[in-house]
Amino acid sequence: MAASYGLFTAGIMIMWPGILALVKLIGAKKPGWALWGGILTITGLFVRMYHAGVDHLAYWLVQFQGLELATTFISDSYAYNYQGFYVIATILFSGMVGWFVLAIGAFRSRTLNLPCSIALGVMGIHSLGVLKGTSWDTLVAVGGLCVGLAPLGLKILRDGPMPSISTTVKWLILIVILGGIFFFVGQNA
Repeated sequence: MAASYGLFTAGIMIMWPGILALVKLIGAKKPGWALWGGILTITGLFVRMYHAGVDHLAYWLVQFQGLELATTFISDSYAYNYQGFYVIATILFSGMVGWFVLAIGAFRSRTLNLPCSIALGVMGIHSLGVLKGTSWDTLVAVGGLCVGLAPLGLKILRDGPMPSISTTVKWLILIVILGGIFFFVGQNA
């Protein structure tokens, strides 16, 4: 479960460059759709990161404090959420709306064809909130995201300039070194 939570969070974290690339392509022809689709979708990714943090906390509460205490804690926190204002609640819906806006913008700008745009828009049906688990709608949404963006990603990689081997090796070394430093500092902070 810890690996699953970690991989999910890593996927959310590395999704933003792809969203920005899509926004740039849409923005060449439909800047309004690109702007709002990008803002809403990336805001939705921030919300999803918050939820991932709560999911991570709940997982470790079960591991260290037991299921009963973790269940009570999470249940009580839900009750508190409905009593007061919390900023995440005001932007919760942005993730769903953002995917629809991006999909419409991608189609209207001809960045994606109709089937890929629809597949991208399906991401808007994904479950929101903490401790939602994996359900049929989440699997369909993520599948749609892959079907919608994979062809565009391959096209960008194929049509873009290829870096030299030495540049690739330098970046790989830098990423490994920085990743090691970030991991070490994060584990000991």
